[in-house]
Amino acid sequence: MEEKLYYLDFATLESFMRDVFVAAGVPAKDAATCAEVLITADKLGIDSHGIGRLKPIYIDRIRDGIQNPKTTVEMIKSTPTTAVYDAHDGMGMVASKQAMQYAIDAAKKYGTGMTAVRNSTHYGIAGYYALMAAKNNMIGITGTNARPSIAPTFGVENMLGTNPLTFAIPSDEDFPFFLDCATSVSQRGKIEVYGRAGKELPPGWVIDEQGNTRTDTIQILEDLVKGKAALTPLGGLGEETAGYKGYGYATVVEILSAALAQGSFLKGLLGFSPEGKKQPYHLGHFFLAINIEAFADPKDFKHTVGEILRALRNSRKAPGHDRIYTAGEKEYLNYQKRKTTGVPINRALQKNIIDLQKDYNLSGYSFEFAADWR
Repeated sequence: MEEKLYYLDFATLESFMRDVFVAAGVPAKDAATCAEVLITADKLGIDSHGIGRLKPIYIDRIRDGIQNPKTTVEMIKSTPTTAVYDAHDGMGMVASKQAMQYAIDAAKKYGTGMTAVRNSTHYGIAGYYALMAAKNNMIGITGTNARPSIAPTFGVENMLGTNPLTFAIPSDEDFPFFLDCATSVSQRGKIEVYGRAGKELPPGWVIDEQGNTRTDTIQILEDLVKGKAALTPLGGLGEETAGYKGYGYATVVEILSAALAQGSFLKGLLGFSPEGKKQPYHLGHFFLAINIEAFADPKDFKHTVGEILRALRNSRKAPGHDRIYTAGEKEYLNYQKRKTTGVPINRALQKNIIDLQKDYNLSGYSFEFAADWR
């Protein structure tokens, strides 16, 4: 039987997430930032990084004492165009928004700005920060390291995080060129989506300790934490399909996320002490803003970008396909659709929402699906 989905409008879902963050001890202003980052993912159809991560990634970690709900963002070092921050294991979204804003402000004055953050936590959808720059007529670039998931080419041990390398570039169209993806074939959040839906993974996403592909989603999620399974890098296994390229890009993100800010890296991001106890993840991020006006008239630049994207979409189609997409187009279409339909909430998410509502006594919400959980 097909799972019944419910839909929540943007305003209700964002308000609920904000209230949950506040109830968990996050200051109201910071809670608004955190909820805004999550709802951005849901608006764009990036369901791996929206409401689905509210409880397991943020609230549970606050409850476990490995993430600080109150964020102290300390500037360690700065120049007119650069800065290094220590987030002191607070809310990654709060530290990251501040870091990208510094880069944007620097780029307005000097053409470019770049910042790095250490001792942070999961910062949500990477694209949120890149889009901050794009909205200011800038090119936005960001990346973050993460708990070990990817095995290096010819290896089977999870060493690198899914380490997204994300770009947002303004165009003369209704949406920017927007590339937000992991440097692995897939990423943990998408596997969680499969798990909530009770679906097996496609072959080639995950390997075991012998290098064989695995598809058993629920057990994989457990074994990724235990180091008994690993994600494959972009390009897949070995060198024949160029898996070394994804491995290389993941390493670039690891270096920029850790070395610039002198933060933790690789196995230092496991989230467990040598004794096996949970501990903060100590993640690192980097942010780059490039002011288009320092190179070309923004109107001309955006027109050129638009011409490139339109030429790509209008090129010859493969048999059986009547449409070519450019990066950011599907997210824009998702947003247009979900403005009307709302965000789909499957059964696993319904349970999470009801549990959080009960835990924090958030009586101001009357969810249609609540009757199913009485």
